[in-house]
Amino acid sequence: MADEFSTSVEYGLKLSKRIYYGKGSFSAPFVPPVMSRSLEEGYLPTAPILYAVISEPEIVENPDIPSYQPYIHGRCVPPALLPLHMLGVSMEIECCLDTAFVTVSGTWRVHCIMAGKKCDCRYCYTDGRAGVEVDITERTYHTEVITPEDKEDKDKAAKAEEGCFLKSQIYTLKVPQVDGGSKISIKISWSQKLLYDDGQFCLNIPFSFPAYVMPLGKQVTKRESIFIKVNSCIGTEVFFKCTSHPLKELMRQFGKVSFLYEAEVPAWSSTDCNFSYNVSSSDISGAMLLQSPFLHDFDQRESFCLCLFPGNSQSRKVFRRDVIFVIDISGSMRGSPLENTKSALLASLSQLNKQDTFNIIAFNGEVQLFSPSMELATKEKILNATLWVDTNFIAKGSTNMMLPLTEAIKLFRKSADSVPLIFLVTDGTVEDEREICNFVKGYVTSGESFSPRLCTFGIGSYCNHYFLQMLAQIGRGHYDAAYDTDTIGSRMQLFFTTALSIIVANITVDALEDFDSLELFPNHIPDVSSGTPLIVSGRYDGRFPDSIKVHGTLADLSNFVIDLKVQKEKDLPLHRVFAKRHIDVVTAQAWFSGSKELEDKVEKMSIQSGVPSEYTCKALVQTVKEKKEVEEPKWFPIQEVFSKFHLQVFSKLNLQKKVELSTQKLTVLGGLHLGFGNLNATAENKSPIKETKSSEATELLVKAASKCCSQLANRCCCMCFIQTCSYMNDQCAIVSAQICAALSCFGCIKCCFELCECDCL
Repeated sequence: MADEFSTSVEYGLKLSKRIYYGKGSFSAPFVPPVMSRSLEEGYLPTAPILYAVISEPEIVENPDIPSYQPYIHGRCVPPALLPLHMLGVSMEIECCLDTAFVTVSGTWRVHCIMAGKKCDCRYCYTDGRAGVEVDITERTYHTEVITPEDKEDKDKAAKAEEGCFLKSQIYTLKVPQVDGGSKISIKISWSQKLLYDDGQFCLNIPFSFPAYVMPLGKQVTKRESIFIKVNSCIGTEVFFKCTSHPLKELMRQFGKVSFLYEAEVPAWSSTDCNFSYNVSSSDISGAMLLQSPFLHDFDQRESFCLCLFPGNSQSRKVFRRDVIFVIDISGSMRGSPLENTKSALLASLSQLNKQDTFNIIAFNGEVQLFSPSMELATKEKILNATLWVDTNFIAKGSTNMMLPLTEAIKLFRKSADSVPLIFLVTDGTVEDEREICNFVKGYVTSGESFSPRLCTFGIGSYCNHYFLQMLAQIGRGHYDAAYDTDTIGSRMQLFFTTALSIIVANITVDALEDFDSLELFPNHIPDVSSGTPLIVSGRYDGRFPDSIKVHGTLADLSNFVIDLKVQKEKDLPLHRVFAKRHIDVVTAQAWFSGSKELEDKVEKMSIQSGVPSEYTCKALVQTVKEKKEVEEPKWFPIQEVFSKFHLQVFSKLNLQKKVELSTQKLTVLGGLHLGFGNLNATAENKSPIKETKSSEATELLVKAASKCCSQLANRCCCMCFIQTCSYMNDQCAIVSAQICAALSCFGCIKCCFELCECDCL
């Protein structure tokens, strides 16, 4: 899919050379992909971009200045994608706790379609879950979450789904039938987690635009702006640093800052927006935040948020670790998934200390152990493990998870000064997932001082990510996933590093034990790691004390206690921060328990927050404004005493004539559901990274087009000859028909001659 998309953009840029911008102007520059990158990487969007979908190349023309260029016969199969000129762009970022809320607004012009013609447009942005608002003349679009009942309603929902992922971080959405020369304003809003590194939060937002979206002409004003607002949420001083754009400080209060960059530019931004800020000191700090439910919240219980920041002390001691890596080597892991996993595994082994112990279990239908017992992480043992991994990590066979997890738990010996860790990495799903959860649940609640922490990592879309999340919740561990080849290595390495750096274990909060109605997200409080802050949220009925105590165990086995003052917050959007996390947690619980009540709860949470879930759908709502005139009333002569009353009635009726009526249409967007695993794909050992390729028919059409059409229109199909005939004038058509008839006559005469010759013989 991504490769085909890049090829379509390349052809669209070639078609843009047809556009004439007036005397002394030049066509839009054709920018080839960077030579160090592949074609796919070179033309994939690095920021929100709008494309015109060109099926009929003859409509490519400046809508203001016709150039009367030679006609192009044929069609583009698949359609070419011509990037539209961007007239302005702005971005607003609000950072709260470990989440950033981003809104990007832009305006584009359909500069490449002749006046009076229409084309579809395709919008590419970073997150399929984002909210989208589109404004065109007499039409608006916006996305909203709907229930499955709405999807099945034939009057409200379209049959065909629109929208898909090019890659895991690029989503594309169609805006149908836009007039040439019109302007399109689009606003997208999404949230993403901030990266945490050495006591500071870091954020990178795509804001790099290619040269070919630059509008041509000296009189076109190009303005871009970035507004950033940061709330530390714990009342500490914020030290802000931006490395990409010149920001001007607007406001600074204790724990809050805001910045603005705004300029009229000769060229659009060519760098992403990067910034970082400190939120904590060298020691562990935190906060307990309370918030009342908003007016229309279906759950009227109070909300709370506990956050603990590990600080930036490099000398803080981490727990001694007993680590077992349980790695899927079934046939579907063949290629880059297994190679990236091997690299991340070996890099994590090098982070272990000499007093740590480790083991490796490779599984498919069977189990292979690096060692029958736990081994000290010495240089010699790590070298042996490296050789063993290179020899035994061969992708083949089926998938069985219960057996390796059982073997992993048996390997742990009782220890009072180390934290047992199990890392499960898989790309598939199995039938006994609920039995696995129950087995792990029975073991980790057996009363051990440090029960095994189970951390799970899913690769691709065929594994059951909610099963992996449930395992991580039960095991008080971490969960993460990668959906494309480019991110497997980096995400898995960060995943291993974070889970291996525990500094405070067995966290408890005394105040939470006194509530009758308490719901935690996640169900069990995880440990505090030096690689990420601990953030736990929940709902409760009752009254919180003015201060609370948080208890835990440090790596030297001493007690950890911190006093936190309870703060009531009104301005923080906590319900937005935790919306997706709560939905994912409850969805995993609904899958595990099979509870219809929890499924209904997820549906309500999804509709309320606007975040799509497994039990809801996301739809693009089109609103068309129509002006409908009301017939003027017929007046009859009445007494003058009522003339004032008549005038009032007449005015009201005239007002009704100006009312705009609107009609709506829903189009369900696709590609936003993870699902609960694919047993058939796992059994068939399909690759977990989906690569959508062009259909065989499309490839044949493109090959045929290259033989019968010019290089510019080398994506045209073989119907071009028939279409050419349809555009002939009468005289040319008559001559062509006469020539064809003559040739046919010659063919008939030759046939008769051959038949007669055969009779004579």
